[in-house]
Amino acid sequence: MNLAFPFHFDMSGHTAATDAPSHILDMIEQILFTSPGERVNRPGFGSGTAQLVFAPNSDVLATAQQNVIQASLQMWLADLIRVQSVAVVAVDATLQITVVYVVLQTQEQQTGHFVYGAAGAGAGT
Repeated sequence: MNLAFPFHFDMSGHTAATDAPSHILDMIEQILFTSPGERVNRPGFGSGTAQLVFAPNSDVLATAQQNVIQASLQMWLADLIRVQSVAVVAVDATLQITVVYVVLQTQEQQTGHFVYGAAGAGAGT
């Protein structure tokens, strides 16, 4: 069962579920926007992107975060996806993150676009 993120209940009062591609995208979003140390039983989980909201925005920061994101995705989702590329671009007060990956079960390539910063955190495909 693929739980919907954020966790909620469906109209029948059961735990809301989602399809596999959406679930994987939700898990990528959780890794991107969770800071290491935030989860009690998994202190190393996350990439720390959320901590960058108060850091000065620059190309150097974007490149460093790109490496951290790629390593975090490989560590936590290696059994589900193969990361093809991660691009992080600093635009004004935001970080625009693009993750290209292959779903191992279907061998389909997917792309996730995420924005973090002044425009708010969000995901899309």
